[in-house]
Amino acid sequence: MVAEDAQQANEDTRTAPPSAVGTPSRRRRLGALWRAAAAVAAGLCQLLALEPYGLWWLGPLSAALLALAVRNTRVRRAAWLGLLSGAALMVPLLRWQDVFGADVWLVIAAALSVYYAPMAMGLALVMRLPGWPVWTAAVWVLQEAVRARFPLGGFAWGKLAYAQPDTPFTGYAALGSSALVTFAVALAGGLLLWAALRAARPGRSGLPGAAAAVGAALAVAAAGLAWPPLTAPAVDHTATVALIQGNVPGVGQMSVLGERMQVLRNHVEQVHLLAEDVDAGRAPQPDLVVLPENASDIDLYTDPAAAELVDEAARDIGAPLLFGTARYSPDGSEREIRSVVWDPREGPVDHYTKRYLVPFGEYIPYRDFFTRFVQRLEQIGSDAVPGDEPGALRLGGTTVATAICFDIAFDLPVRESVAEGGQIIAVPTNNANYNFTGQTHQQLAITRLRAVEHGRPAVVAATSGLSAVVTAGGEVAYRSPEAEPARHVAELPAMSGLTPATRLGALPEAALSLLALGAVVAAAVRARRARA
Repeated sequence: MVAEDAQQANEDTRTAPPSAVGTPSRRRRLGALWRAAAAVAAGLCQLLALEPYGLWWLGPLSAALLALAVRNTRVRRAAWLGLLSGAALMVPLLRWQDVFGADVWLVIAAALSVYYAPMAMGLALVMRLPGWPVWTAAVWVLQEAVRARFPLGGFAWGKLAYAQPDTPFTGYAALGSSALVTFAVALAGGLLLWAALRAARPGRSGLPGAAAAVGAALAVAAAGLAWPPLTAPAVDHTATVALIQGNVPGVGQMSVLGERMQVLRNHVEQVHLLAEDVDAGRAPQPDLVVLPENASDIDLYTDPAAAELVDEAARDIGAPLLFGTARYSPDGSEREIRSVVWDPREGPVDHYTKRYLVPFGEYIPYRDFFTRFVQRLEQIGSDAVPGDEPGALRLGGTTVATAICFDIAFDLPVRESVAEGGQIIAVPTNNANYNFTGQTHQQLAITRLRAVEHGRPAVVAATSGLSAVVTAGGEVAYRSPEAEPARHVAELPAMSGLTPATRLGALPEAALSLLALGAVVAAAVRARRARA
């Protein structure tokens, strides 16, 4: 143990600032402090790179700082540094989860911070290999791939890629989805750190290598600009698409029946107002109308009065509606969160069921266990159940690739819906609980990346904001105010053909994750042989 402490002190001395001199114990303390500061700074940089801050250029710096924090340190210490970095990101990033209670928010943030411990351990190992900027970038992809799947279906929020909705790195999404964007951002950060370490060498021996590394980092970023034009699908036709934001009576829960009916009335009223705009020549006749998730939290299949309100709105506007509703089981214990195609003549004809659900928000996992300790969870009387089919829905001559709210954070739902023929991406969402928290901005940033990934424009329809129209290049063409009613009509290109990202699916993520695993194993074997 003494030998390990002496080795650690030597490692900290090699990487510590010049002022970190003195006794071995002082050097260890100073070394631990600057590493912890670098780890926290890495998490904060990733936070600030994401919306609503949008300082995207801090994304590569975040990866560089975490790599610096774990460089030349023991794997066990790297785990603690990873936890620090993850907490510095996740606790403030998920502040909007406190609508379910501060305990739920902090428990979820703590659970997601844990993923950064094994990632930091992997970073510490692969940084001992030649060419480590490549291996560290792959380790970032592996962490995000695991976090997006396990446990309880995963929680993909806060990826490095999601800070890059309209930046030089965005174009990588069209080649390899969010995984390749994360890889490019982390690789650029690793190359910048490598350049800084080379430049810090005594004399000028490291300057040529440092300059080459900086040039390589800039080349990685610049290459992202080239991909979307080269991978863009073709325009099949132009569709006139309307979005509706009805607003809710107040920010918070929509659990009282009277309030649910008011929410429904708010949304159908906006459809009627849109019809008035069309009749008066203030707006073009839409081919289809997208409404939010939970535009009706009343089951339209079983409540004739609620269904008649939607029927009247569809007939008035003379176009099919994509209408969010809940479909309850006969005993009311379960429900599906659906977006229903409501035809002006035939009523409900097709639907998409939300595939990724928010744990403790839309369902209670292990209900009997958790409600024993947190009684307020019993207020969620019915558990949502996920769908398993792609959301390629036909409305008014256009196939819409539908992903409801939380779905958009995951690669699979939009990819499969586009592959099934989706020409425009539709994102019905209910963020009424999260207005003015930054969550709506984070979700819109993810949607912008999806638009580039699949080469499709996107329409976001939210109950109370942010609703938006996004171009296939990731630019926001329209954005609604929050907590106000809104309606908007846009002429959008309905696309045909697939980007490489849509065709390749999960293969780039799988390949980069295997690359990371191989590098970690190689580094571990190499370290074991060095100790033998």
